[in-house]
Amino acid sequence: MRPPLTGIRIVEFEGIGPGPLAGRMLADMGAEVTVIARPQKGAVTEKLGGEGDNPLRRGKTVVLLDLKQAAAVAEAMMLVAGADALIEGNRPGVMERLGLGPADCGARNPKLVYGRMTGWGQSGPLGQAAGHDLNYVALTGLLSLSAHRGERPIVPPTVVGDAGGALGLAFGMACALLEARSSGRGRVVDAAIVDVLAMLGGIAQWVRSSGQIDGPQPSPFHDSPFYDVYACADGGFITLGALEPQFYVLLLDKLGLSDVDPARQYDKAAWPALKTRFTALFASQSREHWCALLEGSDVCFAPVLGIAEAAAHPHNAARGIYSVAANGAVTVAGAPRFLPLLPG
Repeated sequence: MRPPLTGIRIVEFEGIGPGPLAGRMLADMGAEVTVIARPQKGAVTEKLGGEGDNPLRRGKTVVLLDLKQAAAVAEAMMLVAGADALIEGNRPGVMERLGLGPADCGARNPKLVYGRMTGWGQSGPLGQAAGHDLNYVALTGLLSLSAHRGERPIVPPTVVGDAGGALGLAFGMACALLEARSSGRGRVVDAAIVDVLAMLGGIAQWVRSSGQIDGPQPSPFHDSPFYDVYACADGGFITLGALEPQFYVLLLDKLGLSDVDPARQYDKAAWPALKTRFTALFASQSREHWCALLEGSDVCFAPVLGIAEAAAHPHNAARGIYSVAANGAVTVAGAPRFLPLLPG
């Protein structure tokens, strides 16, 4: 099956993190992505990415250009003139000073979709300030929701902010490309990570409005016994997410807790004692034991896996999510997947 973005040409001015990830998402969907990269490696790229191949360049053509030189800027503009879309991740004003801002590029290519990946956005008092993933998640209020009472909040590095922003940019560009094909007019996609994260927090905002999180009352997501991470006897961890009554009934049955009334699932007064009981029970056996008992059932269960373990897990392996190189480096397949609408 032909990838859905086959024939779309994108020029990516290489940055770090979310911009290149958005470019790879689009390349995975069939777009022809040409990366304009600096001749020298950036400090963060070198420290965090090491000396190996950059997986965020997968499926892309790389052109090395020093945009401090007028001839290099002219070459970049030639590539932009023949493209459908552009990605850049600089601070506001940088591309304009290079002569490669939206107005400059739009004059050469009126149909161009100009994707701008930033943390704080093209406007606002923080627009010119530096920042990284953790800072953006913090400012949206969503980082605070990850903390249990009295504990410091933490999220997986680069996943929520940077990757969420990349997804928002890729989505916005796909929308704008669709519109440009019918109207003949391009547009700027202002993909600020804080904007995208606030939007992705829609479910959390809804739950918060009903008082189920971020308030004085016990929360199902932090205080209940049926939605949490538990330590096992071997040092491993497992997760439960049995929010629905039918899943909770099954969980109690599998754990042999016949004395616990499932009808009192949301009786918050009963939560502390039952969580203490769950904690002791899960700590009495290994992670492998709990996987054998609970995995694949409707109790909403999963073990906490390391990346290498995740790559080898039967479900992930069956779907071909991860690939492991000889040196142990893990890469991930593009997503989402596209399947035929009709058989054959």
